[in-house]
Amino acid sequence: MALQINATGINVATSGVSAGGAIPVDSGGTVPRLIRVAVTTATYVRVGTGAQTAVSTDMMVHPAESVIVPTLGRTHIAGLQVTSAGVMQVSPVEDV
Repeated sequence: MALQINATGINVATSGVSAGGAIPVDSGGTVPRLIRVAVTTATYVRVGTGAQTAVSTDMMVHPAESVIVPTLGRTHIAGLQVTSAGVMQVSPVEDV
């Protein structure tokens, strides 16, 4: 079954300094069980509760892939560039 994305996500500009924000809510207004993370350049990604700071030992996402991440009640996400600035796009996935 295809992913169901029915609500808008967020874009986070990544650079040499960690940046992030709140995980976008799903169409029901709640933090989704899953999020889809896509990037334009290789990015270190961290998901947690409250403001987060991504570091170079966090999960690396490459631009040729996207990852589906369970939120597990966590509310925030952060990204850090690997070698060049880019954009991390985070979309809430509806229950499927």
